[in-house]
Amino acid sequence: MPEVIFAGPAGRLEGRYQPSKEKNAPIAIILHPHPQFGGTMNNKIVYDLFYMFQKRNFTTLRFNFRGIGRSQGEFDHGTGELSDAAAALDWIQSLHPDSKNCWVAGYSFGSWIGMQLLMRRPEIEGFISIAPQPNTYDFSFLAPCPSSGLIIHGDADKVAPAKDVQGLVDKLHTQKGITITQKTLSGANHFFSNDAELLIAECSDYLDRRLAGELADPRPKRLR
Repeated sequence: MPEVIFAGPAGRLEGRYQPSKEKNAPIAIILHPHPQFGGTMNNKIVYDLFYMFQKRNFTTLRFNFRGIGRSQGEFDHGTGELSDAAAALDWIQSLHPDSKNCWVAGYSFGSWIGMQLLMRRPEIEGFISIAPQPNTYDFSFLAPCPSSGLIIHGDADKVAPAKDVQGLVDKLHTQKGITITQKTLSGANHFFSNDAELLIAECSDYLDRRLAGELADPRPKRLR
């Protein structure tokens, strides 16, 4: 897959990019875990999500947040990383102007950034949020959450306890016009140490069902 360097708000950003053969294929952007705790675009789960979307003919991008790998800048506690994600989406959309729809998938810290990006970009029609941390990060900006998606986590997660994730899911379930699908993996920890294959299988099943028109309320397009 092509290695790419593109302009970000704090300097260049490094990514891996695989265009679809179809001009109007949907875009998927994959966001990695916390930069200060070893998170990079080469995380195995991020890598597997990248290929999951690519196999389904999405134009797909994963990249390093500022200060990681060859990406310039310094860690910015989420604010700058959200700007990085927006710049990444801008860059890939500039190469694929016929692509109207987009998905965002994020793992841990990346899921928090992804959900914020979702609020700002009406073209994002679906999300996959893996092991979000509502006990650490504020998700109150999801008022309301504009798109249907999957929240998937483990019931043995000590970093993002299941009860906290459940609270986030329960709050989102009260919102109308979207469908939030929740999957809880029995025995899985925050790193899905022995459950990565099952995690990707569940994410793949969800994406296939969404692409078949299931698990989402019909919704009017938000104005861009």
